[in-house]
Amino acid sequence: MAERDRSTGYDVDALRREEFPWANTGESLYFNHASTGPLPARTVAKLDEWSRLRTMPTRISQELQFGTLARGRELVASLIGADPSEIAMATNTSFGVNLAAFSLPLNAGDVILSPTQEFPANVYPWMSLAERRGLSHRMIECECGVLTADRLREELDRDDRIRVVAVSWVQFATGATVDLRALGALCRERNVFFFVDAIQGVGPLRLNLRETHVDILSCGAQKWLMSPWGSGFVYVRRGLIEELEPHEVSWLAVKDSDDFSRLTNYHLSWRQDARKFEMITLPYQDFAGFVTSLELVTALGADHIAAHTRRLARRMIDWASDRDDVEIVTPTDPAHYAGIVSLRPASPAKVSATLSAAKVAHSLREGAIRLSPYFYNTDDEVDRVLQLLSS
Repeated sequence: MAERDRSTGYDVDALRREEFPWANTGESLYFNHASTGPLPARTVAKLDEWSRLRTMPTRISQELQFGTLARGRELVASLIGADPSEIAMATNTSFGVNLAAFSLPLNAGDVILSPTQEFPANVYPWMSLAERRGLSHRMIECECGVLTADRLREELDRDDRIRVVAVSWVQFATGATVDLRALGALCRERNVFFFVDAIQGVGPLRLNLRETHVDILSCGAQKWLMSPWGSGFVYVRRGLIEELEPHEVSWLAVKDSDDFSRLTNYHLSWRQDARKFEMITLPYQDFAGFVTSLELVTALGADHIAAHTRRLARRMIDWASDRDDVEIVTPTDPAHYAGIVSLRPASPAKVSATLSAAKVAHSLREGAIRLSPYFYNTDDEVDRVLQLLSS
């Protein structure tokens, strides 16, 4: 990577040339990372390398396969302030939601609490659990879909049956963020399990789970972590790992299962780290791509990436704040937004069609234009998008 730019901490122009060359060709103004992130060139090269190796499986050793997963756990742990023993590799966010729903020690009559406007992946597993086991899944109205500590305290005071609080770190449609530290502290104080869907937060925001109480956190890597579909991770708090039993059981979930010469010495004794929850066989080449993308994030600096992303989001929020023909759906307080900016013009569907015709990748979500720039997008690109919105 070329010389670092003082405003970003890295050279955006060099990054675009080396990792996202299509970004300079006019193919797309890509503002849709909240949906699917593009793959960096180095990640594509790594996937190609593994495809060539995979043509003859003897070229891929057991050490390479499991070493790739181990490297992924290390990089994820460093990114979110955890220990590698607390990280399980997973194929999507839904895996972690289901792990939490069906592994947490819950009993008939217990209540799972969620805010409204949650993404379905963090709703249906809890609804299914409630129906199967006689629990109650309650969704409460919250402004922008954000559960605040004050509102949670009210609910906990009102109903001592609440045993799980399940939230998204960043709301998918509004881009509003929750205060994980405040919610986590309250859940710990009340002995309530705290689950977080982090897929829209890891990347645009920074997190240190050594300082923020979360019991289980799940994150697919195909969006802001710029990784292949079928890659992601689950964090399980160290003190909870031994307490939980996997709902789905892998043949590598038990102790001593790494010795492939003794596989029929059956003994149901779980590993003592989060690998007990991994569903082997995983798509190793997708995780090789995941590791490569995480190494790029590490090289650029996760703090720099978060700052650059939020600065671009701020420019769009400031633009919309000066207009009376666009409603800002996303909170304008810097403490309550990440990389998503949702705007509601007079005719959202018509504006969406205009943006698509101009090759601006975006999403139309819940009646609003959702824009989600990232660490290689530029001020000029933001200006071009805003000009289209203005016209």
